[in-house]
Amino acid sequence: MKRARALSTLLLLPVLALGACSQSADEPSEPENTTSESSGHEGHDMQHPEDGGPPPEGIAEAAEPTYPVGAEVVLAADHMPGMEGAPATVSGAFDTTAYAVSYTPTTGGEPVTGHRWVVHEELADPGQAPLEDGTEVVLEAEHMSGMKGAEATIDYSTEETVYMVDIDTEEMTMTNHKWVTESELRPAE
Repeated sequence: MKRARALSTLLLLPVLALGACSQSADEPSEPENTTSESSGHEGHDMQHPEDGGPPPEGIAEAAEPTYPVGAEVVLAADHMPGMEGAPATVSGAFDTTAYAVSYTPTTGGEPVTGHRWVVHEELADPGQAPLEDGTEVVLEAEHMSGMKGAEATIDYSTEETVYMVDIDTEEMTMTNHKWVTESELRPAE
């Protein structure tokens, strides 16, 4: 029974990933509620690395985060299939500016719109934070294939505390997933 469920889950994941990565023409480019995302990853490699690696150089650790390192949380973000409602453990908390960005992957494919999140320290020569909406930047982040070196446009930003989290569910296992904002986390019960 477990084997059949595991096989059906494996077969269903690509379908869910494709469905979750599309954006309809009716959706706004900037969500009214920043706890849900329409990333517009059509035709884009949605594979995030299993280990997001260390935080970028120069990022400031949060002095008194709501969710300290080691805190058990529930994700309210839907950046990728299986994420919303998943339990996670905080692996880092930082004070910075986080940006939603739109870019065309360096590997080709369809443009990505409203990707959340890239932090200020993951931009090439960004200048003073926060950057204005519409600012053109070059990404240094490597969250997904084709992201590093891509020219991007800032859609909008937030100065909430941002977190790296470890996720370990049947759907996904990720260490140091970058990034979720404080409003995208809930305390575990």
